[in-house]
Amino acid sequence: MADYDAIVIGAGNGGLTSSCALAQTGLRVLLLERHNIPGGCGTSFCRGPFEFEVALHQLSGLGRPEKPGPLRMTFDSLGVTDDLEFVEAPDLYQVAMPDGFRLPLKTEIPQMIEAMQQKFPSEKEAIKDFFDLMGQFANDMMGAFIFRDPAPSREKYPALYTYALRDVESVLNERFKDPLLKAVFAAYWGYLGVPPCRLSFAYLAMLFFQYSEFKPFHVKGGSQAMSNAIFNKFLTYGGEARFSCGAKKIIVEKGEVKAVITEEGDEITTNYVVSNASQAYTYIHMIDPEHVPENVISEVKSRNVAVSAFTMFIGYDCEPEELGITESMNFLLSDTDFSAERVINNMWNVGIRDDFMAFSCYDIADPDFSPPGKCQTNTVTLKYGEPWLNIDPHKYHDAKFRCADEMLHRMEQIYPDLRKHIEEIEVATPLTFMRYLGHSGGSIYGYEQLIKDSMFFQPKRDSPIKGLYFAGGWAGDCGFEPTLNSGKAVAKSIARQLGK
Repeated sequence: MADYDAIVIGAGNGGLTSSCALAQTGLRVLLLERHNIPGGCGTSFCRGPFEFEVALHQLSGLGRPEKPGPLRMTFDSLGVTDDLEFVEAPDLYQVAMPDGFRLPLKTEIPQMIEAMQQKFPSEKEAIKDFFDLMGQFANDMMGAFIFRDPAPSREKYPALYTYALRDVESVLNERFKDPLLKAVFAAYWGYLGVPPCRLSFAYLAMLFFQYSEFKPFHVKGGSQAMSNAIFNKFLTYGGEARFSCGAKKIIVEKGEVKAVITEEGDEITTNYVVSNASQAYTYIHMIDPEHVPENVISEVKSRNVAVSAFTMFIGYDCEPEELGITESMNFLLSDTDFSAERVINNMWNVGIRDDFMAFSCYDIADPDFSPPGKCQTNTVTLKYGEPWLNIDPHKYHDAKFRCADEMLHRMEQIYPDLRKHIEEIEVATPLTFMRYLGHSGGSIYGYEQLIKDSMFFQPKRDSPIKGLYFAGGWAGDCGFEPTLNSGKAVAKSIARQLGK
């Protein structure tokens, strides 16, 4: 008999939910994690009196108890909902520019429409029509994919068939004239990491649907509290874990998983492996090449590694209103140009000038997130890892803190009093994410969510190798909700095979 029914490699979002769900069915499960805590991107760290949230900006798909979304249903099924306290954000996002432009959006669609129409009265009808389009598209997606219509057609789902493979930029261009209005609608592209001309309209429509229907949430105590809750529930179900102990090799015989060898040299037998690592790393570095089908390598090579990030975590000696911060989620724009040439050039540039930036202040939704009389912000812009790898190690810190100063200058254009109230500050570059996540290029989104690799063309979570499965951001859509749900889906597949 195998040592464990299943071994899960990596305690990121997908690894945590898959291991928890497998253990819940009564299977013997071992979770291996190279870091010393669970969470992956769902984590936090402490500096002085502040506990800084690393990655979670807005938790989607949760919903309220009386109207649960897909993620709350996952938490309910795992038994972790009562171990967490969720905080609903009062706003969707604000777009802010140095010239004084501000447009805060609430989470109710009628309020969004009204706010946009007041700012852009000449496009009043186009704004309403665009929200109608996104709503129709979301309804079509629900019917065809969520409820699994066995006979979908263009007649049944006209918006889906017309816009599924359209890019965001072209759809906005055909419906609006004002570049600033287009920039306001397109702001969520930063959550997916590819410019609007390469981003499927499906993602934009579904993001607006998710956040308006189920509202954006945060977790009391941050995403580390969520990771801890899932891990603790995994232990109560009888699961076992080893931290500071990654997986080195997956043993395959005759096309089937047989064992995992840890970095410590232990060989542990199992019939199932769930990898929270990328397919590329798993197949190329963890499995002997003679056991990996050629078509698998071809598929892996067809996908691009996504962008990483430059992030600044700042703790202040005052409340957010003293800094002029009124919204929990803000997109800071220098202008309205989000063309691919501009966006990609900025991503490959080590410096920060007119880059798109996301700016979160968790204390707006949760006044207890920071110590009394203080607050914190998380500001991120997207950067590829390769240019940072090419920096002379002796010049790395100079480049890092020069970029930090440039980012802070951009923030001061919107919030002028930030610098004089800074109490703690920490900076993360793509090399930081590479080191802590172990991801190629420090990717924070797995593979790029290009139209050709969008939700309609996701890789399978199982493998030609019997017993091998994948969960997390490399195995489907990126973000907290998709990765958390992916682990539950994989566990369900394995349990079904085992008659559980």
